[in-house]
Amino acid sequence: EAHASRPAERPGLATGWGGEVDSRISYRSFTRASSQPAGTDAIWYNDREGLEAMDGRTWKVEAMQQAAGGLVEWGVKGRVGWLPAYKSSYWGGKRFIEGSRGGSYKLVVKNRCKSRLELVLSVDGLDVMDGKPASFRKRGYIVDPGETLEVEGFRTSEDAVAAFEFSGVGASYANLRHGDTRNVGVIGLAVFTEKGRDPWTWMPGELRQREGARAFAEAP
Repeated sequence: EAHASRPAERPGLATGWGGEVDSRISYRSFTRASSQPAGTDAIWYNDREGLEAMDGRTWKVEAMQQAAGGLVEWGVKGRVGWLPAYKSSYWGGKRFIEGSRGGSYKLVVKNRCKSRLELVLSVDGLDVMDGKPASFRKRGYIVDPGETLEVEGFRTSEDAVAAFEFSGVGASYANLRHGDTRNVGVIGLAVFTEKGRDPWTWMPGELRQREGARAFAEAP
């Protein structure tokens, strides 16, 4: 008698619903300059075996990388320091970070410009604010000029989050809560600028240009 074989567990990492972490938020008004983000970016993640499956076509990069035309820089931290970050020629230059099952992590985003930004973040296709499918329509974290945002988990209340914790695909929050693992292994960022503000004013390039201005353009 023939029996259908049980599907094997998908290899690699996903993100589970970890322990509660204190993380208080308050609410502030923010009117977006546009319904579409000024820029988006993504970081993929996997374990060592998954990275090695790319036939070694990866090279190590700095953990913090610029996004949205330089408005922000962002990366992923583990329990102790930054997680190793790579880019892959196999995947068209996409950025990957290496994690290990059971390890917790947090997302770190620095606002490099001189105006406020709204940052909408997702993990495994789920919005970090409510753990439901991510969308540009959802609201995010407001980050002041020069400030750094650290997001440690899916928000459960105004006072706490459930820590991001690397897990197997079957034990992921995406699977256990939504029964959908299509988007596991990717972290997303959408950057929104504020209406009536020019985020590009006094960016580092302009400051460097002023620093290099010459008092006498021609030699006497």
